[in-house]
Amino acid sequence: MTTTPSARTFSSDFKRFFIRGLVVLLPSVLTLWILVTAYKFVDNTIAEPINRGVRLAINNLAPHWGALGPLLEPTNEAVEGELNQRLAAGTEVTRAQVHNELREVIRTDSALRRATIKTWWDRRWYLNLIGLIIAIVAVYIAGRLLGGFFGRRIYRKVEGVITTLPVFKQVYPYVKQVVDFLFSDEQPMKFSRVVVVQYPRKGIWSVGFLTGNTMKSIARESGDAVTVFIPSSPTPFTGYTITVPRREAIEVPITVEQAIRFAVTGGVLVPDNQLIPEGVTPQIPPPPDATQSEPVGLPKGHKTPEAASSADTETQHGAG
Repeated sequence: MTTTPSARTFSSDFKRFFIRGLVVLLPSVLTLWILVTAYKFVDNTIAEPINRGVRLAINNLAPHWGALGPLLEPTNEAVEGELNQRLAAGTEVTRAQVHNELREVIRTDSALRRATIKTWWDRRWYLNLIGLIIAIVAVYIAGRLLGGFFGRRIYRKVEGVITTLPVFKQVYPYVKQVVDFLFSDEQPMKFSRVVVVQYPRKGIWSVGFLTGNTMKSIARESGDAVTVFIPSSPTPFTGYTITVPRREAIEVPITVEQAIRFAVTGGVLVPDNQLIPEGVTPQIPPPPDATQSEPVGLPKGHKTPEAASSADTETQHGAG
């Protein structure tokens, strides 16, 4: 009887454990990288320009504000360094003349005071939060002002001007749609539940969000129907809005957040309660009877107009 040699080698073990390590560490590393990158973006593009403006205001106020003058006055070392630089530049004056005539000019020099303020600012890391705090307060105040009658009128006029500019009018409407989709609280897109429908054809099942009843004009032709938003991958804020008969929208017991993760990852992240164990073939149930199934979006016991009419007819026939 011959024994087969073990198929495990160092390279296969290394590959297996390396991939296992990636699976364990990559989510945490990517999450940390995203947070750090987002912070750097906000700090460099929003907070730092505001901080530069604050330092410039301090620099202009220092000569006229008694409390700031002595605190932010250039040090003797900085003044002496500037004196030496001017002497090295070839100025034909004695050191005493430079000291007497230019010392006060140098001490009150705006560029030298800016460097002193920058050094003083960098030694206090918490001052960098001033720009972020000012940005948050400014956004809050803008939201309060735009919430009023006059603020909305001004905003509409400014928006009208923006949408007439050659480049902005191609980009701004789509960016506004995305922002309104994510943050707007005036007319939010509320997803009541997650459903699956056969779209774009029979036999292809798509995960969507039940947004509500359909329009009257469509209901006159389709009967009792609902509106379903089908998100696209990997950007779920875009997709297709379809109208299907209520009985064809099958509710799925998952949350909206789980459905969004499912769409963003292209079906990779499946909710735990929907995982199918490996090697197990799901049993396909027989097609439900449309006349007996409970349509999605209606409370139990509530009948559609078609079902109610059919029940009344059967009652009349039974009585006859």
